[in-house]
Amino acid sequence: MTRIVYLNGDYLPETEARVSIFDRGFVMADAVYEVTSVLDGRLVDFPGHMARLKRSLGELSIRNPLDDDAYLAAHRRLVEENGITDGMIYLQVSRGNGGDRDFVFPPEDTPPTVVMFTWNKPGMADTPVAQTGLRVISLPDIRWHRRDIKTVQLLYPSMAKMQAKAAGKDDAWLVEDGFVTEGTSNNAYIVKNGTIITRALSNDILHGITRAAVLRMADEAQMKIEERNFTIAEAQDADEAFITSASMFVMPVVEIDDAAVGTGKPGRVAARLREIYLEESRKAAI
Repeated sequence: MTRIVYLNGDYLPETEARVSIFDRGFVMADAVYEVTSVLDGRLVDFPGHMARLKRSLGELSIRNPLDDDAYLAAHRRLVEENGITDGMIYLQVSRGNGGDRDFVFPPEDTPPTVVMFTWNKPGMADTPVAQTGLRVISLPDIRWHRRDIKTVQLLYPSMAKMQAKAAGKDDAWLVEDGFVTEGTSNNAYIVKNGTIITRALSNDILHGITRAAVLRMADEAQMKIEERNFTIAEAQDADEAFITSASMFVMPVVEIDDAAVGTGKPGRVAARLREIYLEESRKAAI
């Protein structure tokens, strides 16, 4: 089955979709994106993704070409056209085709480029990795200082993930000024004496949609939460560690820089949060 993608209002076979070589998403990484998970054929945390998309576009002064209803209709049509039960939808909005390569923004009436496509991931909520956990390494965080904007500038996170793979590990946690910022494509947490500890929101980290939902659910479950910086040494000495993201939900981390975290196996807090998140997200999905 040929995958159907969305490009500027058209639904096309992926082999027929074309974007200009002068599009600023291609030549300048002048674009933002969102990834929304699909469970049981429905969209998870969609309003949160739309709110963050609008914020990212606003921070970069990129015109938002569609309203929430249009984005929702396109997401739902792609789910149907591609037969997605479990999977993800990628959405990217660039500043558009300026007609040439130029550091100066094109005229304000330049149409943004909107691209959407799907991944089919059957059983993504039941991945066996949740039972074994992730092993991570630490690397310096040398990204730009507006990580709160979800841009397509992902070269360093990609390189960091590849360094982790080369070391035989699953991912990397990034460190700046001695403290963990986040993972390559996820928010980072530790658990000590029953308290969930994660870095507070700022320009230094992505304002994760899954992060917000998980912390809200943890609070509703009367779990103690502390938003503050923590070090790799503190993480290695924690009782548990885990990450959150739209594609992995809540995923335990069992090893950091070759040191086992806690028992070296997924902990009870991460397991419970994953269970709660999946249950509540399925109920709220649209």
